[in-house]
Amino acid sequence: MFSSPFVPTFALLLSLPILFLLAHHFLLPPRQLPIPVPDELDDLSLFHQAIAQSEHTQSQSPPHPSSKSRLGSSNLRPKIAFLFLTNSDLQFAPLWERFFKGSKRNLYNIYIHCDPTVKINPPGGVFTDRFIPSKRTQRGSATLISAARRLLANALLDDPGNTFFALISQHCIPLHSFKFVYHTLFDPKSTDLDRAFEYRSYIEILSEESTLWDRYNARGKNVMMPEVPFEKFRVGSQFFVLTRRHAVSVIRDRRLWRKFRLPCIKIESCYPEEHYFPTLLSMEDPKGCTHYTLTRVNWTDSVNGHPHTYRPPEVSPELIYKLRLSNSTYSYLFARKFSPDCLNPLLEIADTVIFRD
Repeated sequence: MFSSPFVPTFALLLSLPILFLLAHHFLLPPRQLPIPVPDELDDLSLFHQAIAQSEHTQSQSPPHPSSKSRLGSSNLRPKIAFLFLTNSDLQFAPLWERFFKGSKRNLYNIYIHCDPTVKINPPGGVFTDRFIPSKRTQRGSATLISAARRLLANALLDDPGNTFFALISQHCIPLHSFKFVYHTLFDPKSTDLDRAFEYRSYIEILSEESTLWDRYNARGKNVMMPEVPFEKFRVGSQFFVLTRRHAVSVIRDRRLWRKFRLPCIKIESCYPEEHYFPTLLSMEDPKGCTHYTLTRVNWTDSVNGHPHTYRPPEVSPELIYKLRLSNSTYSYLFARKFSPDCLNPLLEIADTVIFRD
C-alpha cells in the first residue's frame, strides 16, 4: 500500500502528539475551577461585615426599628430568605411568582446568585433587582460552597429580619403555598424574633452512606486530617433551610473551609457542597439540626451524579401529592429536579393542586 517504509513511520510520528493530547483529555480528570485570591478576599470582607451586622442585631432585642436593608426594610416579623443558586435562566420564575402572590412582602426576601459568565434573561416580577454580586461556579468544585456562603452573607447583611435561609436551585419547585411554608417554619401563634434561637435547621446529615470513605478521600488520603477525622465526616443534600445562627456559623468558619476548598483528585467522588455543610453543622451543633432536608429529590435512577429529572408527561396532581410525602415530622416543601418544559403543566395545576393545601 505504501511505496516507501518512511511513509508509515512518518505517519506514526505525526500521530503521536495527537494521541498524547487525546489521552490527556480522556484519561486525566477535568481541571477544577480554582477560587482566585481576589474572590477569596472579597468574600472575607463580605463575611466580616455580615458577622458584625449579625452580632449588632443580636445585641438589640428587639432589632432596632430604624434598621434598613439594602434591598428592602426590616420590621419585627421574622422572614424567610429564599436563596436561588443558578447558572441558567430561572425557568420556573412564573411558578415561584405565583407562589409569592398575595403574600406580604415583609415575610420574605429573595436573593439570586448567578454565574456572571452566563448570560441569562432577568425574570422580572418579585425577582427584579434580587441579584447579588456573584462569582463563577463549577459543578464538583468548592465554588458552589462559596456561592452558597455568599448568598447567606448577603442575606444576613441585608435584613436582620431574615430568620430562615432556604437554598433553592433553578430546577426546584414549591410543593405548597407560601402560607403553608411560612407556618411550617414558624409557629403562626408566635412569630417573634426573640424565639429565633429555638428554631432548628433543616439539613440532611448522613453518616452511613456506602460511598462515605471514597468521598472522604476525594482530595487524597488523610488530606482532611486533623481538622476533619473520618468519624466526623458527613454527607447530605446541598439544599437546606438554615437558621440565622447556623448561617452565621457557616460564614464564620475558616478552619474546615481550608480543607474543603482544596481541589479533588477523585472527581467521581467529589461533591464538596454535599459534604461541607453537613460536616460543619454536625460538628458544631448536631442537636440544632433536624438531620433531614425539606427538599425532595429522586435518586432512584441517577445519572452521573444527577437525580431523576421529571418530564412533562410525569407532571400530575398525583406526582405532587407523592413528592410531599415524608418520613419526617414535616411534609416536603420543595422538590427537584424538573426540566424547563415542565413549567406549563405545573402552572396548569398550580392553583388547584400545588398551592391548595
